[in-house]
Amino acid sequence: MTGDSTNAYFGSWLNAPTHHLWLQTEGLRLLAFAKASKVEQGFANLDARGYLPAGAVAETMNTARMTHSFAMAHVQGIPGCLELVEHGVSALLGPLRDAKYGGWYAVAEHRDGNTGKAAYLHAFVALAASSALRAGVASADELLAKAVAVIEEHFWSEEEGALRESFARDWTEEEAYRGANSNMHGTEAFLALADATGDSRWLERALEIVERVIHGHAANNDFAVIEHFDRNWQPLPDYNVDNPADGFRPYGTTPGHAYEWARLVLHLEAALQRAGYAAPDWLLHDAVGLFDSACRYAWNVDGAPGLVYTLDWQNKPVVRPRLHWVHAEAAATAAALLKRTGAQRYEVWYRRFWDFIDRRFIDREHGSWHHELDANNVPAATIWAGKPDLYHAYQAVCLPQVGLAPSLTAALVELSTVPSVM
Repeated sequence: MTGDSTNAYFGSWLNAPTHHLWLQTEGLRLLAFAKASKVEQGFANLDARGYLPAGAVAETMNTARMTHSFAMAHVQGIPGCLELVEHGVSALLGPLRDAKYGGWYAVAEHRDGNTGKAAYLHAFVALAASSALRAGVASADELLAKAVAVIEEHFWSEEEGALRESFARDWTEEEAYRGANSNMHGTEAFLALADATGDSRWLERALEIVERVIHGHAANNDFAVIEHFDRNWQPLPDYNVDNPADGFRPYGTTPGHAYEWARLVLHLEAALQRAGYAAPDWLLHDAVGLFDSACRYAWNVDGAPGLVYTLDWQNKPVVRPRLHWVHAEAAATAAALLKRTGAQRYEVWYRRFWDFIDRRFIDREHGSWHHELDANNVPAATIWAGKPDLYHAYQAVCLPQVGLAPSLTAALVELSTVPSVM
C-alpha cells in the first residue's frame, strides 16, 4: 500500500456491508429496467421511460454490452439473466454478424446502411464473449473464437502495438485514423481475454496500448487523454472542432475517459502481477495523474457540481452537460485507487461521486439513471436520448465489491465461489 491510509475515524464505504447492500440493490434496479431492451435480433435502445421506441432495432454495441452485463448478473446468482445472455450470444452469432466477410455490423443486418467494421464494436463483442463463457453459455466459445480471429487478423497491429480503427465491410479501405477510445475498450477486452483464454499475450498487448496512449501521450499532456490521431499516431488536436459534442469522437479531451483509463491501468497492473509479470512502476503513477487531472479540471468548473463532458486544450469546458457514464467511471475509479493506495482522498471523491449520482442521476420515478443532465443538472437529451446503456452503471455498482484482478466477470465468479462443506 502507498499513500496515506484511511484512518479509523473516517472509515471507508468499501468496507461497509450496508454500502455493498446499497450497491447490490441499485444493481437489481438497473437490471430490471434493462430487460425490456430485448428484441428479436438482440438488444435495442430504450427510451427515457423504459419502453422500446417504434422501429427499435438491435445494435451490436448495445447487444454486446447487455450480454456482458447480464452475464455478470448471472454469475452473481440473479435469476432470469442466463436466458438473456444466451439471447445476446445468439444475436452476435446470427443477425449482427457478417456471415460473408466476417466481423460485426453496427446494426442488425446493417439496416442503417453502415456496413463498416469498427474496432470499438469488436472489442465489446470480445468482452461479451469472455463474460458469456464465464456464465456457462454453450455457444460462447464459438463467439469467443470468432471475435479473437477477427481481432488477430484485422485489428491488432503488431507494428503499432495498438488497434487499427475501422475498415469497409470487406476489410478494404482502412480508415486513416487511430482512436484512443477504441484502444481503451480494446484494453478492457484484452484483460478479459487473458482470463478467458489463459493466454498472457493479451496482457502484453494491453500493456503496449497503455504505454503508447497513456504513458507516451497523456503523461506528456498534463494527463489529459489525447483522443484522436492520424495513422502514424500523430495527434489531431482540431478533430471534430465543428462537431464538439459527438457521442463517440468529441473535440478536445474527455475527462470521463481519463477516469476510465486510470481504472483500466490499475486493473492491468494487478493482472500483470497476478500473472507473474513485473508491472512497471509508472502504471500507478499514470493512473493517479489521470484521476487527479480529471478531478482538477472537470469537477464543478462552471459553478455547478458535476463533471463536464469535454474540455478544450486549455482545460476550459466545451460541452458542459453531465453524462451518467462519466460519473459512473469516476466513482469506480475512485474505488480502485482507494483499494490500491488506501489514501483517504479517494474515499472523499468516492463518496462525492456517489452522492451526486444518487441525488441527480438515479431516476426513481421511471427507472435506471438519467443518461444526461444539462449544465444546470436538469435531465436533458442533447447528446444521448433515452436510457440505452446498462454497462457503465452496472459495472460501477459491481466494481467496488471485487478486487482489481481478475477482470470483472471472472472476479464476480470468484466472489460467488463458496468452498463446499464436507
